[in-house]
This record gives sequence, C-alpha cells and structure tokens, in this order.
Amino acid sequence: MIAYPTDIGPIRDEAHYARMSAKLDALLGEVGSNETSPLMELVDIVGDLIADYEAGRHSLPEVSGVEALKFLMTQHGLKQSDWPEIGSQGVVSEILTGKRDLNLRPALALSARFGLSTAT
Repeated sequence: MIAYPTDIGPIRDEAHYARMSAKLDALLGEVGSNETSPLMELVDIVGDLIADYEAGRHSLPEVSGVEALKFLMTQHGLKQSDWPEIGSQGVVSEILTGKRDLNLRPALALSARFGLSTAT
C-alpha cells in the first residue's frame, strides 16, 4: 500500500515535479490495470497536475509574424515566391526586410496553412 501524498497541488518547481512523478508511478503500480480502483481519481488528479506543469515548462516563446515566416521558410525549404497568401515575391521581400508589415489577412491565412496560433 502506498502512503497518501501530502503535497498534492500545482507543481511549483523541478523538485516538486520529481516527487509528483514518483507518486504517479507508485499510484500506477498500486492500481495496475484495475480501472475501478478508488485510487484512479487520485491518478487522474496527479496526472493532470503533471501535464499542466509540463505544458507550462515546454511552452514555446511568442515570436513576431516575420520571425515565424522566416522559420517556416527555413523549415519547409520555401522561397519568397512560395507565399501566395501574402502576395508577390516583392511584397514578401518587403515584409522580411521590415519595409512592410505582415497584416492580419495574410497572417490568418498562414496560420490556417500551417496550423499556427494567431496570438502574436
């Protein structure tokens, strides 16, 4: 039988994360394949707390539209002429050099094309 955890709550740091991960492993060992175990609710709670911490720890930094555009070009081997959502090669060049802003319409189109957030 496992000891009842006493520090269950939002994970604050790496040490707490390690303790919660160990608790989850112990809980899963105790529960095994018994999905009707009374400990399953605790497994879910601890698992959710760990997932929340991991999501916050591994979140990507916000970047500008131009930075995202440059990254996408590099990752997908695209040229300035490969962006019909934005406009002509000349327009893309002006955006990349900062002479023109990446406005909302092409930003939304790029977001849809690549499945990106429009938060920035």
